[in-house]
Amino acid sequence: MKTIVITGASDGIGASATKILHEACPEDRLVLVGRDPGKTENVAKQVGAEWHTADFADLAQVRRLAGELAALDRIDVLANNAGGVFPGPVTTIDGFERSWQVNVVAPYLLTNLLLPVLLDSKASVVATSSVASALFSRFDVDDPNTFEDFTADRAYGNAKLGNIFVTKELHRRFQGDGLNTVAFHPGVIATNFGQEDAGLLGKMYQSPIANFFARPGVGGDNLAYFITGVPGIHWESGRYYDDRRRPGRQKAIAKDLDVARRVFSDLGEQLGVEWSKD
Repeated sequence: MKTIVITGASDGIGASATKILHEACPEDRLVLVGRDPGKTENVAKQVGAEWHTADFADLAQVRRLAGELAALDRIDVLANNAGGVFPGPVTTIDGFERSWQVNVVAPYLLTNLLLPVLLDSKASVVATSSVASALFSRFDVDDPNTFEDFTADRAYGNAKLGNIFVTKELHRRFQGDGLNTVAFHPGVIATNFGQEDAGLLGKMYQSPIANFFARPGVGGDNLAYFITGVPGIHWESGRYYDDRRRPGRQKAIAKDLDVARRVFSDLGEQLGVEWSKD
């Protein structure tokens, strides 16, 4: 029996993957995290799962969540799936731009705070990234928050690139200790994802175009695939995959491990957290 923690599980591909996993592996222990208590509880009750709530735009809630999850005896998979496209720039109470915080900073912090149990469990950390990391990002290592020249699409692309950087740096530091990491693009799905955004991505996800391009359930299927997949067999640690589960298209900067290390280290300094290896 595996213990699987899924953030962003109250809707969209998180909820879809939860139901797929419950049907395929009913013996596994699912622990769901969502922002909306009612929606999260509803999904959890459908599959008999445990559930927690946290708004990733408030890092105090992420720290409280980590304290709750650290009580688990093991975590075999941490699926950092929560995220979204947001208008802005909006500065959170923690001083980060909202898109960067919700998509990158919060899961980074959660992973850090759960690292002891993740290492003990030889866990997999699965990050929901996006093809937006190649299509919309214009990444400035001195302004990862995208406070300057902000558009919702660029900020989201930069954040999804950030997920790839963190995935690669976690792999570099901890794969030798049994921690495996992977990032993937789930595919275009019809969902309420991006409903607050006025940019191209938000409009696309909220328009009939999403229904035209979407393959029903593909996002949930892909999340479930990487959660249940065996590292070294179904996917390689430290890699980014597209929605067809092949190595995904990346900009040159996404392959720069020095940039990944810089982004990772800067986040640690900003949050005042340390990792056991550098």
